[in-house]
Amino acid sequence: MSQTYGKTSWKRFAVVMVPTVAATAAVGISMAQGALAASFAVSGVHATISAKDLTGSGFNQYGSVDGVMDPTTGKPVNTPVAVSGFTTAHITNLCQSVVVPLPFTLPGGEKSVTMTITGGDNGKTVDASNIILDMDDLKADSATFGNIQIGRAAGTIDQGPVDPAAKALPGFGASFAQQAQTAALHNVLQSSYATSADTFTLTNMHLGLSAGSKPCTQPHD
Repeated sequence: MSQTYGKTSWKRFAVVMVPTVAATAAVGISMAQGALAASFAVSGVHATISAKDLTGSGFNQYGSVDGVMDPTTGKPVNTPVAVSGFTTAHITNLCQSVVVPLPFTLPGGEKSVTMTITGGDNGKTVDASNIILDMDDLKADSATFGNIQIGRAAGTIDQGPVDPAAKALPGFGASFAQQAQTAALHNVLQSSYATSADTFTLTNMHLGLSAGSKPCTQPHD
């Protein structure tokens, strides 16, 4: 799947899951003007996440909004996101990075620091249960979905976890959603506002800091 998720507008935003298939979420203006979807306010800083392979069961996707902290006011503002959920997920060669601007310049001239967490290499996997991803951009070289249902009403989702706060949004039950029994993505690159899971187990984990902006990049064969 080479399409890009996200790049969303405010009152209408597309959720794209398979090549040549796109649908506008029927959430309505009340969602854009309504309460925040997130049960917590996210920082507003994007995390870049890459993986060689992501396979999972119990997949769903729908539109929502997150309460993203405005750095100038310190208050949350509504931002559209595409939310994906997996009952179980297994990831190889995971890389997660966040670039943090600094209020000063480092000796080498850099004005930011990148924190990177890796895991699931050397034949191991990163395993998660009931994981929910709030994203605004997703790319993959390929994606395969088993028993897919496109255009399902979000209120009838029966595959994968759904954020309870998203369910409380006005018009959510009738909005556009998609689901599949299985999903497999290869060479993944994602921009995410937030990730939550019941369990998230990293093997061969490594956390490192490096000067400058060095986010994770999309892997290729």
